Amino acid sequence: MVRVDTVDGYSGFAYGLTRDGPISEVISRSVTPIYKGMIFENPADAFYRCKLTSHAVLSAGTGMRALSLVDMAAWDALSRVRGQSITNLLGGEPTPRYATSIIGYPPGMSAQGIYDEVDGLHDAGWRRFKAPISPDLELTLSRMKSARDAAREGWLGFDFNYSMSDVTDVVDFAARLDDLNLGWIEDPYPPGDASAVAAIRSQVSMPVAVGDDQGGSYYPEALLSANAIDVLRVDITANGGVTGLAKVVAQASNAGIPISPHMFPHFHTRVLDGLGVADYPAEWGVPGAGVHPMDDELEQPVLSDGVMEPLAPGEGFGRVVNMGWVSRQSVFDPLEVLREIPKGVCV
Repeated sequence: MVRVDTVDGYSGFAYGLTRDGPISEVISRSVTPIYKGMIFENPADAFYRCKLTSHAVLSAGTGMRALSLVDMAAWDALSRVRGQSITNLLGGEPTPRYATSIIGYPPGMSAQGIYDEVDGLHDAGWRRFKAPISPDLELTLSRMKSARDAAREGWLGFDFNYSMSDVTDVVDFAARLDDLNLGWIEDPYPPGDASAVAAIRSQVSMPVAVGDDQGGSYYPEALLSANAIDVLRVDITANGGVTGLAKVVAQASNAGIPISPHMFPHFHTRVLDGLGVADYPAEWGVPGAGVHPMDDELEQPVLSDGVMEPLAPGEGFGRVVNMGWVSRQSVFDPLEVLREIPKGVCV
């Protein structure tokens, strides 16, 4: 979790995954000294001024992830200073939209288990589902067949999770999924080789979506220029925060490629609505399944026939901290980020 305090007593917050990278160390060494004491009216100015000081660190990977979270917290603080939601601050309005349930976790869940999970979610109003690859390909295939049966005519996606490093292996396994009417296959090849992704796209029957956890350097330009994807996956916590995401959304729009956000629905729905993105599905983990546990005890979606209502209005990103959940975690907080968190931030 990242906190940005203003001199007039407001605080902005954001959270994300470290992916085992030294996020806090990068923020302390490369970001905080630049932001501290800075005067700005637009957080984008601070973002680019900071990035200019250390392109080698902050242009991609862990550095970009660190800067992304600080940028998000800065935008949250500005929204709270002005008494606006981030959606309204960016010029948009909250909008109902389709939502996708991330199913099949843990990836070793049985085919019957995934059937029961999807069947229950369908009864609860969900109509879009996405499952990850499992350690065993035969189990993966049976899981996906069960998910399709339980989903009825609903949308079903499959996530390779960057797990295969051979184009032929990806194409061969995708062919085994041909009769499941998949909405897309996701992240079929490790980041860094747009030509390989393009080769996969040219040989499979279903759309290809790529981009989870990527950001900076040549993302998304390499994917777009290689004509490698049908859908660009975006992630505010890795793409450069609000500032970077706005640029990525514009690049995708100019290329005629739709976007789909990677998890973090409490951030993504509010920002993408603010940026005026008309058509994208929000993603939600199944509470208790371990997909995105930090979201489980925050506001949950209200759905009807696959469409979620906008999340509750509030200043900034709204209520994105549940101290009850935090108290049950192993917490390392030497800078006291969690001190005296304002009521408007807490569930």
